[in-house]
Amino acid sequence: MSLEFSASDETPGLERVIAALDDGACREIIAVLAEPMTVGEIAEATERPLSTTYRKLEYLTEAGLAEEAVGVREGRHRTSRYVANLERIWIGLDEDNELRVDVDHASGADIWADLQGSH
Repeated sequence: MSLEFSASDETPGLERVIAALDDGACREIIAVLAEPMTVGEIAEATERPLSTTYRKLEYLTEAGLAEEAVGVREGRHRTSRYVANLERIWIGLDEDNELRVDVDHASGADIWADLQGSH
């Protein structure tokens, strides 16, 4: 059985998406990312160390399941915020019996424009 991806070249590999979804900490982070949050807020909400949170967020962004916005001002510092970047994931066999992955990404452009333009 061969692997085929139904979206553009920007779609992460099936293995990367499945590995991220198989990781309990990654799933927990996705669950709290309904609203854009800083790494500190995510670590606090999931009761995970900052180092683990950074590592898992990198994993999620590489898998295309979370998105980072840089440049949000908090005082004199710029702070990144993250948000889940998916609405639906479908993994299954297509008509040729080939394994496929479809990730429907959330429409986050409006969220990021509001965050970056407001400070």
